Amino acid sequence: MEMFTDWRTWERARAELQARPLAAGDLEVLERAVAAARRWHGSQQRPSGAPYLEHLLETLEVLVRGAQVTDVEILAAAVLHDVVEDTEATVSAVEAEFGPVVAELVDWVTAPPATGRGRQAKRAAKAAYLRRLREAPPEAITVKLADRISNVQTLDRMPPDFQRRYYAETVTYILPLAQSLPDARGRWFTGWYESWRRHFAHLG
Repeated sequence: MEMFTDWRTWERARAELQARPLAAGDLEVLERAVAAARRWHGSQQRPSGAPYLEHLLETLEVLVRGAQVTDVEILAAAVLHDVVEDTEATVSAVEAEFGPVVAELVDWVTAPPATGRGRQAKRAAKAAYLRRLREAPPEAITVKLADRISNVQTLDRMPPDFQRRYYAETVTYILPLAQSLPDARGRWFTGWYESWRRHFAHLG
């Protein structure tokens, strides 16, 4: 199972991106996206205690190194994919800085808040959100697939009950999204997730 944990800082990511076939100006767009993500997420951390930016850069790394994505709007949306869900940022704010396409992709991958209280309400809202992603455009699905790879590649570091639940959720909802992409990108994601599924088969 290929891991994507090298781009822990923007400086490392930027150095590798400079060697990629990006269009003129794309690196500047991504630099602005990283700066905006830093501003919006602030001191937010991952469950491990690592800066939240590491997750965003891992998602970017999956797209660039793994799926060979060069579309700057998809890449910028990957960096910004959690700002509306987890910070005070709005879709309108994202659109004002990065345009309607990036804002739409971020909107698609933003899970709405649960309407009820308690664990069951939250899980129902999450399932509804994941089912809705079947209707998302391929570009938004691509962002979500990369986001989930960042989260599940180190699943064994999480508590056992979370591991089993997240494994089942990924197999049920995320693998079919990968299989829904008909191009080489979809084949890459499908192959990665199948490798991941074998690696964590003991959770099934």
